[in-house]
Amino acid sequence: MRPLILLLLSLVSLTAAAGDWPALRQLEKTGASVTALAFDLQSGRSLAAYNPQQRLNAASLTKLVLGAAALEAWEPERTLATELYGSGNLVQGRLEGSLILQGQADPTLEHRDLWLLAAQLRQAGVREVQGDLVVGTAPLGRPACETEDRCKFIARSDSSYAAPLSGIGVDYGSWCLDFSPALQPRHCSGVALPIPVDGRVEERGARNSAPLAVARSLTPEGERMLISGTLDPGSMQRVYRSMADPAGGTGQLLWQMLAELGVRVNGKIYLSAEALPANAWRLASVQGLPLREQLARMMRFSNNYIADVMTLKLAQEARPGPAPTLAQSATQLSALVVRARQALGDGAVIAPPLYSGSGLTPENALSARDLVAVLRAQYLNPRSFPAFYAGLVVPADSSGTRMREGSQAWLTRTAFKTGTMSEPHAVFGIGGYLRKQDGGWIALAVLVNGTPGQALNSRESLKYIRADVESLLARY
Repeated sequence: MRPLILLLLSLVSLTAAAGDWPALRQLEKTGASVTALAFDLQSGRSLAAYNPQQRLNAASLTKLVLGAAALEAWEPERTLATELYGSGNLVQGRLEGSLILQGQADPTLEHRDLWLLAAQLRQAGVREVQGDLVVGTAPLGRPACETEDRCKFIARSDSSYAAPLSGIGVDYGSWCLDFSPALQPRHCSGVALPIPVDGRVEERGARNSAPLAVARSLTPEGERMLISGTLDPGSMQRVYRSMADPAGGTGQLLWQMLAELGVRVNGKIYLSAEALPANAWRLASVQGLPLREQLARMMRFSNNYIADVMTLKLAQEARPGPAPTLAQSATQLSALVVRARQALGDGAVIAPPLYSGSGLTPENALSARDLVAVLRAQYLNPRSFPAFYAGLVVPADSSGTRMREGSQAWLTRTAFKTGTMSEPHAVFGIGGYLRKQDGGWIALAVLVNGTPGQALNSRESLKYIRADVESLLARY
């Protein structure tokens, strides 16, 4: 009787597996590739699996792996300082040397931080700098572009998602502008934009209703902003455009702030990867956001600049010496996935190909089982799990309308990171957690990759994913 019972149990298991993810199976028939897994974190068993080992383009779901790696290396409350130093004596308000801006590769440095540094400098009594404004790019230097989008957008950019990486960069390596039809564009900090502006924005009316268009270009003379279009009377719009050189742009913005506070710099802006001179003394200092908040911004807004600067910083601290490339740095993320899979009991695992923490590199590939293993490891870590989970979005609170469709269970009993890409083929995925009806937890990951040229958008992919997830929520 015992062999018969085992055979029957095996058949039941196979039948259940064959019925897993029915909507995604239909989507696959259109030519898409799918990997999906739902894993019960209390019982340690798979609840629904479909091609769970198949590695596909992971897009921004790579940020889940990066978030786990950051929390493994650093405390959730860790902060990074950005400081101003003087290299000479201060005599009657005159700094007899250069002013040095030096950071620790804080990927969330904002224009508010630069204002605070400038205000502290003036409070310290500095009214004039005899030498240069030196922008220190250590410890990461000025990394070369390693993704197609970042290389392409150096010459001209009409977005902010692919800002160049830098050892120091304000506002995620982007120019931040406020537009109004009544005023010339200004930097979001309130100072005049320190680069030239070509064009203007007009009031929208019957004769002219062209949409606002903003692009940043790089010319032999430097960066310029190109603007045109209209806005409604009395309205204001904030726009981010990636800098061609975040370290240089940060120096230009600080220079403008100092000038508007009455602090004159007689020299030029100079970028340096050298260590601080021996005679440098600190004049001003700000502490950046804690790691938990950096991760929340990175995951909730899928910020690629934060992700890849953080990837470089992790590797630089782990391997002292010349700053590694982004691709070299991402090997630590692959290693984390292998450890998580082995902790799941998978034995020998081939490391997934990862070349960035952001997912901007289309060569990044992860399976549903890779992602679930990382999600499980975070769930089991009481120190880091609150900060990790806080980076996920509950659909009911999503800023995008596509996530706010579906049942009440979908809207309130799930929390996800999403990943989207359009080139070289369509990619959409979700990774995160479901809350069971009894209060338990399920780790879940789904990735859908279209074929080149396939008309598969993220809303359509989400429709199929949501149908299967809602079935899981009704069962558990």
